[in-house]
Amino acid sequence: MTRIILVRHGHVEGMSPERFRGRRDVDLSDIGAQQARMTAQRIAAQWQPIAIYSSPLRRCLQTAAAIGAACGLQATVLDDLNDMHYGEWEWHTHEEARARWPELFECWFAAPQLVRFPQGESLQDLIARMADVLRFVRGRHVDETVAVVGHSSGNRALLLQALDQPLSAYWRLAQDPCSVSVIELLAHAATVRRFNEIYY
Repeated sequence: MTRIILVRHGHVEGMSPERFRGRRDVDLSDIGAQQARMTAQRIAAQWQPIAIYSSPLRRCLQTAAAIGAACGLQATVLDDLNDMHYGEWEWHTHEEARARWPELFECWFAAPQLVRFPQGESLQDLIARMADVLRFVRGRHVDETVAVVGHSSGNRALLLQALDQPLSAYWRLAQDPCSVSVIELLAHAATVRRFNEIYY
């Protein structure tokens, strides 16, 4: 069995009012840094991962560095863990996106599987990247525990695959800042043992 400790990055600017952050490379806020430190202590005490993988964006790298400091590890970047590419929507607030792309905005929250962001990705693109992450971790870490630090979008995509759920269920899975979910990968199946837990 391979165990994935799936972590969303901590709090950042752009969460209130909500923005489509995507590939915008922002740092953790002071609150986010504190969340990361507290979450890291719990991960080190309970699971002792033997490796940490992170999105290339700073908010994830900083969260992963806190986990690494607590566990005595260096994080490795996996480009496939990068956030959703929102294209022309990047860094627009929800209100701005609703005003400029009203029909697509409504579709994103009602039927996300039907949306491709202008000059950006679709959920199908994201799912393909996250499937590659699962294959990589399963192949590299048989019978080991690893931490994976990503974004709300990618973490939802990983969890959808672990739960064998359709893309239309995307919004049914919450991912709070610095939340922790635990996925166990067996030879041909996956089990979600913990979901969106907060340790701060």
